Amino acid sequence: MSRNKGRRYNGEQKLNMKKVFAVIVAIIVIVMFVFGIKTLLSGTKGEDVTNINYFTAFSNQKYGVINSKGETIIDPSYAEYIVIPNSKKDIFICTYDVNYETGEYKTKALNAKNEEIFTDYEQIEPISHLDQNNNLTYENNAIKVMKNGKYGMIDIQGKEILPCEYDTIESLRGVNNSLVIIKDGKMGIANSKGEVVATPTYQDIKAIGNDYQLGYIVANEQNQYGTIDCNNIKVLNNQYEEIKPFTENNLYVVKEAGKYKLINTNGSTSLEIQADDIKNMKRGNIIIRRGEKYGVINSNGEEILPIKYDDITFAFEDMFIVESNGKYGLVKPQDQIVYEIKYETMNYIEKADFVEASEDGINSDIIGNDLNVKLIGIISEINTEKEYIRLRNQEDYKYYNFKFEEKKSSDILTTNTLFLSKNNGKYGFVDKNGNVVVDYIYDDATEQNAYGFAAIKKDGKWGSINKEGKVIVEPTYNLDNNIAIDFIGTWYFGEDINMNYYKK
Repeated sequence: MSRNKGRRYNGEQKLNMKKVFAVIVAIIVIVMFVFGIKTLLSGTKGEDVTNINYFTAFSNQKYGVINSKGETIIDPSYAEYIVIPNSKKDIFICTYDVNYETGEYKTKALNAKNEEIFTDYEQIEPISHLDQNNNLTYENNAIKVMKNGKYGMIDIQGKEILPCEYDTIESLRGVNNSLVIIKDGKMGIANSKGEVVATPTYQDIKAIGNDYQLGYIVANEQNQYGTIDCNNIKVLNNQYEEIKPFTENNLYVVKEAGKYKLINTNGSTSLEIQADDIKNMKRGNIIIRRGEKYGVINSNGEEILPIKYDDITFAFEDMFIVESNGKYGLVKPQDQIVYEIKYETMNYIEKADFVEASEDGINSDIIGNDLNVKLIGIISEINTEKEYIRLRNQEDYKYYNFKFEEKKSSDILTTNTLFLSKNNGKYGFVDKNGNVVVDYIYDDATEQNAYGFAAIKKDGKWGSINKEGKVIVEPTYNLDNNIAIDFIGTWYFGEDINMNYYKK
């Protein structure tokens, strides 16, 4: 199930280092990159720049829509933010006639011709989703609609895929391909194709992990919890006070009669756990809490780490990130310190199998699974799909693969026509053969984005060029308040960290 990101950061945009160093928000930005936040610009590096995509635009305090050529599609005339669930499809969901006292509002969908579409429905709404890292996304291929006061779903062609017979439809937090459907006060599950996986018979539904194939935790009318698989087949009977949202090797952590225990799919107990809470389980190890402190035991109940830390997360195999007094470090079983507990932030990037650690919240050490520091610098992007890291070190940006080998930008940005280059302290652009296309006259610049535009800076002001190196906007914008720098034609990315739009 694909979704369009609702957060604003991506690898195409450049971190405004003046702003980053000026505010602590830099820490948030780095963490967002570390977790592989996908691009708002629905295409990523390597996408054909001739594809048309659509973006929310903001001008004169009103919202509209532009395309990836920078052309205005819907004039900015709406007071409320316009949601584009799928940036490759001209479906623009507009909210209007909002009554802030009663909470009532109207919605409609427009196409690229500014024509209203899907007019058979009373309301048309995007299906929003928050993942486990609180990144906002939208369903790419399904839209929530209302008819006769009841909700259903249509696909992006307008075909009804779920009948309008539900009280509400919401995405299940933290998991893909899972929509909670509510009818007569009972919950069920549908997938993004509109197929009903579980009819509305439950009091509560929670995800097991971040993959719908792991199944769901479900509660009956007596608030007793059990589990079902992704085909609605019962796995654990509804008899438990609580079931933790993770599983491994067909083992589950449940709470019964006020006690936590590890059970198998037959309900047989394999371990009684003396703990006030259970945080997670992986590779046979279980993170537990007693009082206000965390430790680790294995599936036999043996202590792996003492219960003395403020927090613990999993890292490399048999390695743990621990927190103590607001600082982080890396330890292995029997409380052996691998990296001193001195870092402001520390995160394990599982898909890349390395740890990012920062002592000041800005500069980071990249620690490989051999426990050696591989790279040092400011992280601009970690792309787990294309397996590269973009790092700022000594005023320059460099690219590395996940083997920590330095790569040319042309090796990474394989469909770009221009590549950022620096000479004698000034920035310009070269082609893939290294021929200068844009002279070295700029104080700063960005790489070309997925739509062929790059930002250029001169005398403290920003502008843009196109894929041929032609200036589209002379450097005229002061973007010191913008965390990220990016242009689509004459439009630049907005400074509001909680919104996604281009403005001018």
